[in-house]
Amino acid sequence: MSLEFINLQFATAVDHPPPRAGWIHEVKHDGYRTLLIIERRKARAYTRNGFDWTERYAGIARGAAKLNCHSAIMDGEVIVQNKNGISDFDALKSAIRWRPQSLIFCAFDLLHFNGKDLREQPLLERRAKLKALVPSEPPFLFSEEFSGDAAAFFRACADHQLEGIVSKLASSKYRSGRSKTWLKTKCFTESSFLIIGTARDRKTRAPLALLART
Repeated sequence: MSLEFINLQFATAVDHPPPRAGWIHEVKHDGYRTLLIIERRKARAYTRNGFDWTERYAGIARGAAKLNCHSAIMDGEVIVQNKNGISDFDALKSAIRWRPQSLIFCAFDLLHFNGKDLREQPLLERRAKLKALVPSEPPFLFSEEFSGDAAAFFRACADHQLEGIVSKLASSKYRSGRSKTWLKTKCFTESSFLIIGTARDRKTRAPLALLART
């Protein structure tokens, strides 16, 4: 029986990372969430909603097909990195079309491995198997974890202008859908505004928008 798409687990947004022990923290990479399925020396790539994007991610699929396993399902994020090694979401759409060789699959979870469903295993056990499977070279990147002071890690990510962090309960099982055992904390906040008028800068004559928070 062929492996099929698994509905993904999603993090719940919070204002601050969990301060207590028992959690690991990863950089929140800004890209397209992707599920990689490997079997019979072939690989398929699916979007978060289950659409087959194998052709768009052909280089990643070819690399995944060569990994040392009979079968696997990996959860991760397809990203493109800027010159500082930071994921650049704005450049991703263009890279898929014009520079597909620059695409990276940042792997952070392993749901199935060599005929065994791993979703009931603790997160740290799944990630240990994943780290042994994923090579530390393009088109792959293993999402490293941090288990110390969450607030300090969050501040460091903010200082480096990263999008944020994802905190995960180290003992948790993989559960499809929105989850309280995965928490995301962004380094910036988003607000909605209503345009109530326009004007021009008195010196440069550049157009300005008059905004009101909604």
